Amino acid sequence: MKAAVPILRSFDEAAAKAFYIDFLGFKILFEHRFGEDAPLYFAVKQGACELHLSEHFGDGTPGTFVRIEVEDVADMSAMLNAKKFKNAKPGWQRQEWGWDEMSISDPGGNKLIFASPIPQDVKKADL
Repeated sequence: MKAAVPILRSFDEAAAKAFYIDFLGFKILFEHRFGEDAPLYFAVKQGACELHLSEHFGDGTPGTFVRIEVEDVADMSAMLNAKKFKNAKPGWQRQEWGWDEMSISDPGGNKLIFASPIPQDVKKADL
């Protein structure tokens, strides 16, 4: 079995690309339309994380949550905030279940939760 690839609902191509490509730093894998005026279906990837976004009615549900593990949420938060993106200023929180997490909503109303495990030496220091 391989990793699941979520299909997230998208409503605005320009806003989705600004968010996923310009802000988060994903790269486009492919784009597809059945015709010139047809809705867009496209895929983005960064590292091992692949997401599909679809403007097609019935593909995905707005408000979907996707959890993505990253190396260091604090570093990612600082890097994203340095971009001064007008629609997101993500902060992060240390969760009692042993993870640092940062939530960001995309333009389609989906929520991406970026998470990294709290290092063992930090956990021991907190005891």
